[in-house]
Amino acid sequence: MQRPLASLAATEALGAALAAWLAPGRAVLLAGPLGAGKTTLARAILRALCENPELDVPSPSYTLLQTYDTPRGPAHHLDLWRIAGEGDLIELGFEDWLADMLIIEWPDKLGALTPPLALTITLSLAGPEQRMACVMAPAGAPFPP
Repeated sequence: MQRPLASLAATEALGAALAAWLAPGRAVLLAGPLGAGKTTLARAILRALCENPELDVPSPSYTLLQTYDTPRGPAHHLDLWRIAGEGDLIELGFEDWLADMLIIEWPDKLGALTPPLALTITLSLAGPEQRMACVMAPAGAPFPP
């Protein structure tokens, strides 16, 4: 399913829909090139999950992981840009987080650790201020239009 993101409001609306879909044991995987809006969308998801539109959501590019307490349980925001692969993730304790809600940037680094109940959102540049989101849902975990 393709969704145009012509504005920040459109990105926030998609983030709210993704937050409504997320539940313990589910993951949202954010793929796309640098500057495509992965962190912006992650912020929108987390602000909706935490029911706080002003929530400070720093990028986990250097910390690798930020954890948030939400009304539905813990949510982990990971940026795997600096991760070498599955071995690094196992060493960090990734398997312990699979029962929680996950928002993962650069999911290509997951390999065999990709959660089975994950939506993949591939973002691409569609203009100076526009993005396109391609939403791919796994069988058994459909995402509403």
